[in-house]
Amino acid sequence: MKRDGAGANGTSAAAAKKAKSENFGVGGRPQPTLGAPRSRPVSQTFVTAGSVVVITEVTDVEDPVAAVKELSAKLDRSRGCLLSSSYEYPGRYAQWTLGFANPPICLESWSRKFKVRALNCRGMPFLPVLFDAIAASSAVKDVKMVGADCIEGEVKEPEGFFSEEERSKQPSIFSVIRVVKDVFASDEDPNLGLYGAFGYDLAFQFEKVKLHQKREAEQRDLVLYIPDELLVINHQSHQSWKMRYDFVFKDSTGMRSTKGVVSEGPELPFQARTEMPPGVDRREFQPGEFAKLVEEAKRKFACGDLFEAVLSQTFREPCSAPPSDIFSCLQRRNPSPYGFLMNLGEGEYLVGASPEMFVRVESNLQGQRVETCPISGTIRRGKNALEDAEHIKQILSDPKEESEITMCTDVDRNDKSRICEAGTVQVIGRRQIELYSRLIHTVDHVEGYLRPEFDAIDAFLCHTWAVTVCGAPKPWAMQFVEEQERSQRRWYGASVGHVAFDGHLNTGLTLRTIRIHNGVAEVRAGATLLFDSIPESEEKETELKASACLGAVRDPYATESKSSAATAGLSAGQAGAGKTVILIDFEDSFVHTLANYLRQTGAKVTTVRHTQAQLALEAMPSPPDLCVLSPGPGRPTSFGVSKHIDRLLALGVPIFGVCLG
Repeated sequence: MKRDGAGANGTSAAAAKKAKSENFGVGGRPQPTLGAPRSRPVSQTFVTAGSVVVITEVTDVEDPVAAVKELSAKLDRSRGCLLSSSYEYPGRYAQWTLGFANPPICLESWSRKFKVRALNCRGMPFLPVLFDAIAASSAVKDVKMVGADCIEGEVKEPEGFFSEEERSKQPSIFSVIRVVKDVFASDEDPNLGLYGAFGYDLAFQFEKVKLHQKREAEQRDLVLYIPDELLVINHQSHQSWKMRYDFVFKDSTGMRSTKGVVSEGPELPFQARTEMPPGVDRREFQPGEFAKLVEEAKRKFACGDLFEAVLSQTFREPCSAPPSDIFSCLQRRNPSPYGFLMNLGEGEYLVGASPEMFVRVESNLQGQRVETCPISGTIRRGKNALEDAEHIKQILSDPKEESEITMCTDVDRNDKSRICEAGTVQVIGRRQIELYSRLIHTVDHVEGYLRPEFDAIDAFLCHTWAVTVCGAPKPWAMQFVEEQERSQRRWYGASVGHVAFDGHLNTGLTLRTIRIHNGVAEVRAGATLLFDSIPESEEKETELKASACLGAVRDPYATESKSSAATAGLSAGQAGAGKTVILIDFEDSFVHTLANYLRQTGAKVTTVRHTQAQLALEAMPSPPDLCVLSPGPGRPTSFGVSKHIDRLLALGVPIFGVCLG
């Protein structure tokens, strides 16, 4: 519900209506944005579905680069998130940035237990309203206030019969997320919402698995924040602004507001480490050991227990550089659609450059559109564009790679069919190529439209987790992963992103991610295994996938070397330095490429048309060190090539001819 009249800063209702019309299409539905923020809004006041008054103040950001740098440095010591897409793909990804520090509210969970905490004084007014809403939910029990700044509770176990279509509605931690979302639900602001990280173990609340790995008691399954200030950058429209939010709450005890309350929160400086702690190995599997797991997976494929499995291993390094510098390094070296820097508190950070969408939900004229982009199929980048083309040809013609992505997309369609309108689930992109700094991936693009009784949270839950990080059939593959890997996955293979209070959702898979805890950086990487997998190759694939993140940890300040043929030529030395070369052009433009090659040696190169060659030689103070005769159409006699050769021999000039008939 929107308040009439002037909003914050005196913004008129007419101005707010104009700003909204730029973001919404026919019928009042938001225009699809490919995950990017919509156009710059205006300051306004509105009321949420839970009767919370939200006052927004919008100010322009003059220097977005400096603003991002300042925010990322702040995240070294303060809780918060920075999400950034630095990769474009038509119809799929746009470039944008969203971020904040010192959020007022945090939702955390451990299995089925949860806490909602006020992280600073601005978070305190939230708690009475959130307590009442959570305590009223039939999905939770034992809800209580612990002190003045924390709500604790537990989610009930599912009871009785439910159909598979209703699985995502069963009690889980996402029941608490729904309650919070419903309190703040409004179409007026697309950016306000819950931001943070979802852990791998959350899937076990949707699909039961017998646990095998040891779980650390303090390891959280969920960390989500509600911000009260957001840096927003739309790189497409070249707009950047800050959103400042104030909230007014009304409950049985009266009115509470954040207006005028300072948002300072606790700070915990990053603790660097230059050496590994005693007893901590740099890698979970010694070389060759991971390959043995591949053999075990192949036995499962042979007897029909599994069709596909994704096994992973963890690599570790001491982390001496602050997370903000590592994030900046990944942004430079590894542009990706889901880049992120998160300070999760308690000395834990996530820094990543994920190439893969998990689930995105946006509205268009047809309804609530659910998208995923399964990645399966990986090959190393070439040294130049020509090698890239050969590698792309190789991966597209590889039956094993095609089988991988076919099975992934098949399961992905199954996930959508549980909750989408009949006939709307479609593959709209098939084995498309995405190029990243070190890797080439093949990607499918799948969409569907939600049935009216389902929402973005249902879409999220039904895909936990993507088959590209688990395998198929998904329940058996997840059980196999649990039994075969050597440690719990924590955040790996799950997701990061934004659950918007307007009903939308944008999340990326937690891949190519560095988890930093107490000064130790962990990078986990996996490989998709099939019946015809080559164990040694799959082990090398995990090492290759981890290499970019490990390189950023080891030296985030190094400049990534370029691998073009031109640079390779320059690095070979300057053998032609001090030499003079003349090229005679017989009317073929290839002569200019020849000149380019020769200049790479350091030689001074001059190109002259064949009709001007004699004059050019006569004008030179001394004969050149070399003369190169270019190719050309027709026959050598058409250009009097023999006369040029006689003249050069008389001068004692070495001659090199290219394709002379």
